[in-house]
Amino acid sequence: MSRQPSRDTKPELAVRKLLHADGYRYRLNKQVPGMARRTIDIAFIRAKVAVMIDGCFWHGCPVHATRPKSNAEWWRTKLERNMARDRETSEHLIREGWTVLRFWEHEAPEEVALRVGAAVELRRAERTGGRKE
Repeated sequence: MSRQPSRDTKPELAVRKLLHADGYRYRLNKQVPGMARRTIDIAFIRAKVAVMIDGCFWHGCPVHATRPKSNAEWWRTKLERNMARDRETSEHLIREGWTVLRFWEHEAPEEVALRVGAAVELRRAERTGGRKE
């Protein structure tokens, strides 16, 4: 497990490259306010948009998740804890006024970047009342 990258994964890098090319600036692996040991993959601080790109195996994708047969009970518990932690983190951020966007690693980076850009623009417009920042 320690060899699995927790940040800078290929799907993350692809989305970040597209967002940066579109002129968006963001913070990487930003600590979730008020929660120890939790991070936001791509954070738009002023707009309060949190983007998480979840791995299918580790976060329980309904389409691609698999369950190891070896040591099955341990893995079931581990993966369920991951999903519960994801829900708890999202709920916490929403209570703090953030928009939380979660995507699966198999989603097309172009589509993810479009949806993220739209959410950031919406939040900016809400915050500024339509004025340019």
